[in-house]
Amino acid sequence: MTDVLDIRPLAGALGAELWAAGGGALDVNTLDPAAAAAIREALCAYHVVVIRDQQMDAADVARFGRRFGELERHPYLGGASEEPEVVPVIKEPHETVNFGGGWHSEMSFLECPPMATALYAVEVPRFGGDTLFANQQAAFTGLSDTMKHFAESLEAVHSAARQYGRGGDSDRYAGKRSSMTVDVSDEAQARLTHPVVRTHPETGAKALYVNRAFTEAISGMRRRESKALLEMLWDHAVEEQFTCRVRWEPGTLTMWDNRSVQHYALNDYHGQRRHMLRVTIAGDRPR
Repeated sequence: MTDVLDIRPLAGALGAELWAAGGGALDVNTLDPAAAAAIREALCAYHVVVIRDQQMDAADVARFGRRFGELERHPYLGGASEEPEVVPVIKEPHETVNFGGGWHSEMSFLECPPMATALYAVEVPRFGGDTLFANQQAAFTGLSDTMKHFAESLEAVHSAARQYGRGGDSDRYAGKRSSMTVDVSDEAQARLTHPVVRTHPETGAKALYVNRAFTEAISGMRRRESKALLEMLWDHAVEEQFTCRVRWEPGTLTMWDNRSVQHYALNDYHGQRRHMLRVTIAGDRPR
């Protein structure tokens, strides 16, 4: 990586800014195969990579994402008319509810959740609107050996019901988040199971894989048992020592590895506009 990239870590737990070797800005619109491979290697190593000073539109964001795999459409969010896989993430000054405002792992309710997400900043508020990330491999490592062995034996139920089902958050907040096209669907009630600890298919590292937004229960446990264990794991997974913070600027492109992180879009910029372009790259079934 050092021959192609200048890597500047953001925090001890995860995250790095990527610049061209020698310190100049990368141009992601003209990446050669060696640079794209180096970015992927950095993504696996640092989990979150931040690339500043880009000039991109929806087509450019889609093209960047396709360098790392097949793009997928969000099942409940409308995409850009010219690039359906690219979702405009917008909060207008009059809106009070943002998108992604809680700790979660991207679309873990899918059988094959996305491998990675890329998010590009078109317009950002004068202050606020940062994104927090938490390293789930470090969170797993931080458990006691007894809890590690126990967690590795478990599966958890994931669902989009709370976020996109009827009566869920999207239904309740429809009038407060009118700048985005969100579909409330009965299909969001579907449930499937994933391991509580997943193994990264490229590095072999183990990571916690439960999140407040989409994980509903531990399979085979009574409700009270499941709730107590999940609350502990949810809290542990996002402790400060496992996190980093990305401050956005216009032209910032950030990509994160959904196989090893959770993220949280802060909603601390009421009265200001924030406009991002988001694309997700298809992944495999957690194992």
